Amino acid sequence: MSGRVEEHRIRARAAQPASPPAIDRDPAVVSSFLSDAAHVPGGFAAGVATPRTEAEVAALVAAADRILPVGAQSSLTGGATPRGDVVLSTRALTAIGPPDGRAVRVGAGVPLATLQRALATRGLYYPPVPTYDGAFVGGTIATNAAGAATFKYGSTRSWVEAMTVVLANGDVLDLHRGDVTASPEGWFEVVFTSGHTARVPVPSYRMPDVSKLSAGYFARPGMDLVDLFVGSEGTLGVVVDAVLRLVARPRVLVALVTCAGDAQAIAVTGALRASAMARRGESAGLDVSAIEYMDDRALRAVPDDAFARANGHRPAPGSALLLVQLEVSADEEPDVERLQALLASESITREPVVVAPGDDRGAERLFGLREAVPAGVNARVAAAKAAVHPAIEKTAADPVVPFPRMAESIALYRAAFERRGLDYAIWGHASDGNLHPNLIPRSLEDVERGREAILEIARGVIAMGGAPLAEHGVGRSALKQRLLGELYGAGGIEQMRAVKRALDPAGKLAPGVLFPP
Repeated sequence: MSGRVEEHRIRARAAQPASPPAIDRDPAVVSSFLSDAAHVPGGFAAGVATPRTEAEVAALVAAADRILPVGAQSSLTGGATPRGDVVLSTRALTAIGPPDGRAVRVGAGVPLATLQRALATRGLYYPPVPTYDGAFVGGTIATNAAGAATFKYGSTRSWVEAMTVVLANGDVLDLHRGDVTASPEGWFEVVFTSGHTARVPVPSYRMPDVSKLSAGYFARPGMDLVDLFVGSEGTLGVVVDAVLRLVARPRVLVALVTCAGDAQAIAVTGALRASAMARRGESAGLDVSAIEYMDDRALRAVPDDAFARANGHRPAPGSALLLVQLEVSADEEPDVERLQALLASESITREPVVVAPGDDRGAERLFGLREAVPAGVNARVAAAKAAVHPAIEKTAADPVVPFPRMAESIALYRAAFERRGLDYAIWGHASDGNLHPNLIPRSLEDVERGREAILEIARGVIAMGGAPLAEHGVGRSALKQRLLGELYGAGGIEQMRAVKRALDPAGKLAPGVLFPP
């Protein structure tokens, strides 16, 4: 490592001398970077640069007044929608080093699907992936991304062993987990190449004890400096590359389970979770990695052909579906029998659709049914936007609660929408308590009432010990920034600002992300 490290202090190093990459201002190029998956209107940029090396990233950041790091533009929060910034596209940072045991160094611009293909040839796998496998590694680190298998594997943070980060002045930090931890008084120190020392305060707010969280800066007594940058959404530094931990590639069995409704779906999910936890305690059980939930309203948005491909027919009105992923050994029959016995004990009468490991086409059909839910809801939002009012936009919540509060949380989501006469759908990651209540708007007024419903949901979830920002981050969404304030209060937001000021006093990195500039 070039930078010297002490227990609570790290010395930044200079990057190799380089000229900044050219900033492309061609409107045809810039226009493709003016929005992200949130489709927030009004994006504009000073230009787009695509650095290929750490040195070019450092030179670009040092020279710029405002920089917005952007990966796959898959943000659902407007975090990758520029507001006059120079866009730093990471798409050329694509190096993948040879795996070293159970770890690999990966460039920030590597898509997850590309990484998984490279690892598969060696029988390896990177587990904490979101549903969208086109996301870039750097973006998943920036948002502490999580997905369906968080129940078993946790979120991105715990899988990052090291990273290279370019700071706002162009200095570079080489971070390795375990090298630098917060002092007992609650601070880190970063010594810049100029000789200036920045004392970075660790916020004192208490983070909710939930399975996944993408809600501003991580804060915990004695925390690792790596964890401050994971989930910081590009506001503290630009991730150039990272060392990620890996596992042996699992054999995954997928099962689609039809439940009579919410109560049975929650009961089955609870039984599967208990079986998985028993197995972790070296008792007999099922190695459950993920359980996805789709409610009756969500299923109404799914076209008939998606059901035909997955299981042959649409379930009866009022039903809910669970998509279960089990990791199995070479002989999966004992696990299939154990799963069937568990479902029978929970009064599941319809035979599940089971896809064996290795049947990639069969698994794709079941995952296609799951993906048809958000696609169907988004299509309805787009139709209303086109036919009713152009200001209509996707309005959805991303809450997480401790699993024992799951039934209570679903009741809260339904009541918040129904009290306002709104149409909606609910689906998501049942195994870790993270569901996605989505508004299906019929008018512009519905969007405003939907935002009110989401605020009510956020307050209720916080009261349950949960969080309103589980896996998509905060970005530049005014609503999500308000939810961040609901979670930590004005004092907590000011503590985040103090962290930002210590490392980026001019506010040049991702200005307006997490909180207004």
